[in-house]
Amino acid sequence: MRAVVRQRYGGPEVLELRELDQPQPADGEVLVRVRAASVNRAEWYSLTGRPYIARPTEGLRGPKSERLGVDFAGTVEAVGKDVTSFKAGDEVFGGKDGAFAEYVCVREERAIVPKPANVTFEQAAAVGVAGLTALQGLRDKGGIQPGQQVLVNGASGGVGTFAVQVAKALGAEVTAVCSTGNVEQARALGADDVVDYTAADFTRSDRRYDLVFDVAGSRSWSQLKRILKPDATVVLVGGSMSNRWLGPLGHVIRMSVASLRGSRKTAFFVAKFNKPDLELLRELLENGKLTPVVDRQYALSEIAEAFRYMGEGHARAKVVVTP
Repeated sequence: MRAVVRQRYGGPEVLELRELDQPQPADGEVLVRVRAASVNRAEWYSLTGRPYIARPTEGLRGPKSERLGVDFAGTVEAVGKDVTSFKAGDEVFGGKDGAFAEYVCVREERAIVPKPANVTFEQAAAVGVAGLTALQGLRDKGGIQPGQQVLVNGASGGVGTFAVQVAKALGAEVTAVCSTGNVEQARALGADDVVDYTAADFTRSDRRYDLVFDVAGSRSWSQLKRILKPDATVVLVGGSMSNRWLGPLGHVIRMSVASLRGSRKTAFFVAKFNKPDLELLRELLENGKLTPVVDRQYALSEIAEAFRYMGEGHARAKVVVTP
């Protein structure tokens, strides 16, 4: 099978498309023919080996794993003898390391669920990391409740587009912050109010929020504090990539330290794949409350171009790769 590999850290130019042995499913595994996979910010960090703080887990001198990619959607090709919930021909989506390939093997009880018929493979492949980050950040770290005022800073990216929709699905009133070119998209996704940050400073608004879901990482604690209710929470999701040592963690650390005093708080986390949360996202997809937004689509042979575009930081929603 064809798969994307890299032997060293670097930019998109180090990525290669090679022929590897096709995996065979173990007794409790599902072999999936990948129809689409998506690119996440975490893969950029893994590709470049930056920020350096991640090197102990990624590999000090070079990457521990030559494979990249997590999110996938595809068709079940074969199943192990102990698999009972999937069969050949089923359409599925989920997450598995090494998803930039023609095939992946996934454990039945882990990160794989049926794909709803009303979404494409490309849309389903966009869900995994971004959808789980939005869901777990808003629900578990933000403690979102129906009727709350929620602001999503960075509402046009992969995670942000999911955050707007998940917050609405969970009953919140949502304000989306994005650039001029993404205002209509944010409205179409269900945002109750949209702020164009090029035309207005949302931190100078008279509105106060119960929860700020901060994907952009573009504002300081003193600025965000002005729009927070007394017991509000700021969920920190992203930040600047420019710091080669800490990356977005520099912003997270500054915000966390600054918020130590007072009743307002910050929360930072890394999303984790689990079947119950993927099932919930599947239900939201199926009932039309969640519509993945795909900005650009590339062939697997164009993986370097896909990473270059995503690395520029201007992607509107998700970048998808198809074998």
